[in-house]
Amino acid sequence: MSAPPRSVLTWRPDPGDVPWAASARARAVLADPQGFGNYMTYRDAYRILGWDPAEIYRDGAIALDRAEWADLGWMANHIGPSPRALEAMRDAVDAEHVGPYSPDLTEPLRDLMAERLLGRPRDDGFAVIGTEGAQAGVGYAALACLDPGDEVVVTDPGYFHFVPAMRLAGAEPAWVRLGPASGWRLDPDEVARAITPRTKMVVICDPVNPFGTVQRPDELEALLRLSAERRVVLLSDTTHAAHRVDPGAEHHSLALLQRAHPEATVLVTSGLAHGYGMAGARIGALGGPPGLIRACLQVKIATVRLNTSRVAQEGAAAALADGAWVEHGTRIVRRNLDAVRAVAPLVVAPEYGFSCVVDCAGAGASAQEITVALARRRVAVYPGDGLGEVGATTTIRLNLSEPDPGAYARFAAAYPEAVAEAATGVYRDGVRDFFRSTGTERGRRLAALI
Repeated sequence: MSAPPRSVLTWRPDPGDVPWAASARARAVLADPQGFGNYMTYRDAYRILGWDPAEIYRDGAIALDRAEWADLGWMANHIGPSPRALEAMRDAVDAEHVGPYSPDLTEPLRDLMAERLLGRPRDDGFAVIGTEGAQAGVGYAALACLDPGDEVVVTDPGYFHFVPAMRLAGAEPAWVRLGPASGWRLDPDEVARAITPRTKMVVICDPVNPFGTVQRPDELEALLRLSAERRVVLLSDTTHAAHRVDPGAEHHSLALLQRAHPEATVLVTSGLAHGYGMAGARIGALGGPPGLIRACLQVKIATVRLNTSRVAQEGAAAALADGAWVEHGTRIVRRNLDAVRAVAPLVVAPEYGFSCVVDCAGAGASAQEITVALARRRVAVYPGDGLGEVGATTTIRLNLSEPDPGAYARFAAAYPEAVAEAATGVYRDGVRDFFRSTGTERGRRLAALI
């Protein structure tokens, strides 16, 4: 009997095995260090342990069985959607909502998205379109604004998939490193130094993924002045702004502050995946100046043509109106953060969102080796190499949204054991071999570092 076909999620081709038909854009994304397959994931930890990923992800599944695993790496909101959202979607599963093509967004939802998701009411200077989550908003903005040869200022570390979207548009990243001196936030002075005549965009992930820190109003004002003076687009991603972890912190809307800076150009995107537990619904929004948003809409029409699901729109409207469910989620995140802090040092305390970053610099083993040792104990985490150079081998990002406190008790029991096991070097060769297998200069450098 022949073997079943390999899934694109579990199969990793040889780096040189790229068909001639692949475009330069596709090749750039395939080679990018933050492109899928070029940073260490769960599947790579399984292979180092001698496990077959296809045995763990059966029938095409992409999520772990949380009855068997503490899944603290994958950034899905395990709290899940508001019951009101589920009820609204169930009620919307009928011929009227499923049969016809959907509107981009219903007008009431467009207003709700603007105010509660993007942080600014619609007006003559701020238009809103629907997107398939925040990442689609990033992609449409990149394709609408960037030309080959342009530069984009992004943070290091930063969200996995910003840079591949920019590379797909032909642009190149210019890195601004985060660290203790900047409070693990984007420093406007560093941004100003990074801007060149080729710079077209600055990405502002606020709250910062992965740290959960938020930009201060004076920092945002300085970035708005830079946009006006240097003619660069500010792309703000506010995906993690729903859960206020630190009661003393406050997230400020860049789009709202832009009203006082009419010469600045701001696009803002967000979605209902992380804050509202609706990743599978694929719904979000992109807002900004009407003329530029029209260009983004035209890019969307050219690439995917169809609008967000009407069923998902009904769920989104109900979710955005259910503030009590968000508060319920915030209490869970705070509880879980306390459990993690009791056993592992953090790089910085998160202010918003549902993630934190563990500092393993003094553990005697790389974050990747600890990741493998944790996987052996059925605790899944992501090491820092997918997020950038800063903390690539010394940090682990944890998801704080699992409602079951037993997942964090499992982490608390497993973490000291995993650190001790990893420090013996038992997984070192496997991790090095993984990085060498990427076929990239960065992979070879990380292998040597480990």
